[in-house]
Amino acid sequence: MANGRNGERHATMARLDSLAAVRAIGNTPLLRLTNLERHLGLPERVELWLKAEWTNPGGSVKDRPALAIVRDALERGQLGLGQTLIDATSGNTGIAYAMLGAAIGFPVTLVVPGSASEERKQILAAYGATVIESDPYDGSNGAIRHVRDLVAEDAGSGRYCYADQYRNPANPEAHFLTTGPEIWGQTGGRITHFVAGLGTTGTLMGTGRFLKGVSPAVELVAVQPSDAFHGLDGLKHMPTAIVPTIYDETFPDRQLVAETGEAYDLVRLLARIEGLFAGTSTGAALSGAIAVAREAAAEARPAVIVALAPDGGGKYLSTALWDS
Repeated sequence: MANGRNGERHATMARLDSLAAVRAIGNTPLLRLTNLERHLGLPERVELWLKAEWTNPGGSVKDRPALAIVRDALERGQLGLGQTLIDATSGNTGIAYAMLGAAIGFPVTLVVPGSASEERKQILAAYGATVIESDPYDGSNGAIRHVRDLVAEDAGSGRYCYADQYRNPANPEAHFLTTGPEIWGQTGGRITHFVAGLGTTGTLMGTGRFLKGVSPAVELVAVQPSDAFHGLDGLKHMPTAIVPTIYDETFPDRQLVAETGEAYDLVRLLARIEGLFAGTSTGAALSGAIAVAREAAAEARPAVIVALAPDGGGKYLSTALWDS
């Protein structure tokens, strides 16, 4: 019986690595924002770059950790025949799980805040995922509590494989192995600052760990919403959030806050002067990157600043982002 399960697992792993969707994850472009630099009046020695994660097949940076989490669960035998992968998500990781579940052939159940954009819910439905909506006013905290209750109620049945992206070490490890090396190579090792929003925190922790390993001088800048009731999907206001266990608040060199209105304005500006259609959390990361850029310019220091753009703007067309 054990040999049969091992054979099934090996066959699934081999199929996973051959899938077109899997092979398309990563190696996303790094784009210099020359029009934005000119608009801000930055000197040539201060460079603004955007890591365009919306080019992943699932449309976001979350394809990377989702693949790592699924791969790890398959290798450990935690996700097997007849089991359902379950997790809480604000949308993007769930879309990545659903994409992989459809391609590999395992069911996916996701607890999503009712406040998630309609586009995200429609994409999840298109992939065939089961979506359970949690209280929209409780945000990601409510989704996490709800999924934990579901898993606890079903304990012992073996029905669920709880991916638990907020506590799963495979999440930051994915960025250590892929995002960090890509950025280092794409900048030719010139990067001086890495700026990322805080959601699950895996992007900052994993990418930052790699970058610090190759160059301790790289400054890690964490950006979070300025208050609990914000409109920046996927990001956490840490003082009021269930803090991910994968996060170490002492690790970033700098903590900055993003105002929702400013982040929205920057997303619109990016579309209109760079022709890049990004999501709300990109605006938050850009606000941090611009603060760092202005500081470097004022101090006459060279800087190569990389901001991570988690997803594209298509998932936000029905939201307040494009009301103006």
